[in-house]
Amino acid sequence: MSETTNDKEFVEFVVKAIVDNPDDVEIDRTVDEMGVLISLKINPADMGQVIGRQGSTAKSIRTLLRVIGAKSNARVNFKIIEPEGSQHQRAERSEGTERVEKSENVEDVVNDLKL
Repeated sequence: MSETTNDKEFVEFVVKAIVDNPDDVEIDRTVDEMGVLISLKINPADMGQVIGRQGSTAKSIRTLLRVIGAKSNARVNFKIIEPEGSQHQRAERSEGTERVEKSENVEDVVNDLKL
């Protein structure tokens, strides 16, 4: 593996090991003045496996990508691209009861978990 593609190959290896449809995994790597962006497209059925419970799997992948990027002095960001037409639900607690609310996209949910 070359220094510049370690991050992409790492994501590909980890994600394909997690999902049920590894042939549907598409990874795009772009570099600009902000750093490196790894974009991930997967089968809609595998979205929950990649995000994980409360976003833990996605957070872990992001953390490990930061470590890989630090070795080559690069800032590496990871984006999961929501499949077309997918809608998932997020549970919210409201005064002791649980209410389910539809979320607009996966990135909003993952970003909410970062706060």
